[in-house]
Amino acid sequence: MFRGATKVTLDDKGRMVMPTRYREQLTERAQGKLVVTVDRDQCLLIYPQPEWEQTERKLMSLPSLHAQARRLQRLMVGHATDLELDGHGRVLLPPELRDFAKLERHGMLIGQGNRFELWNEARWSERRDLWLKSEEAATDLPSELESLSL
Repeated sequence: MFRGATKVTLDDKGRMVMPTRYREQLTERAQGKLVVTVDRDQCLLIYPQPEWEQTERKLMSLPSLHAQARRLQRLMVGHATDLELDGHGRVLLPPELRDFAKLERHGMLIGQGNRFELWNEARWSERRDLWLKSEEAATDLPSELESLSL
């Protein structure tokens, strides 16, 4: 499981060093092979390749005549790009995906269980603060979360 928020830096070539605490797990689970794609929240999603393959199968099994399903397939599968950790634990993020997420020098890598979200650091701070202040987040819970106790 990937968890936690980590500040990361992208170099001039668009390479990001994967935090040390995740490298061994990524090497064991995925031989250092990752897949990056876009998310509707204007961040990037980074999956170990085996996790992505499961997600991709689910996405492609959605009904092709459903407009929202097709849009999600086009976005997520259409932008999916294979990455590989190099010998220094870095991944090279494609310019098109960096542009999409407005990634420049400073980013936030957010562990989300089976994947990571990679955000522009300023955008992450804005969204996080907005979500924390939002009354809707505290009162409009889906039924699946009504019994959750934290």
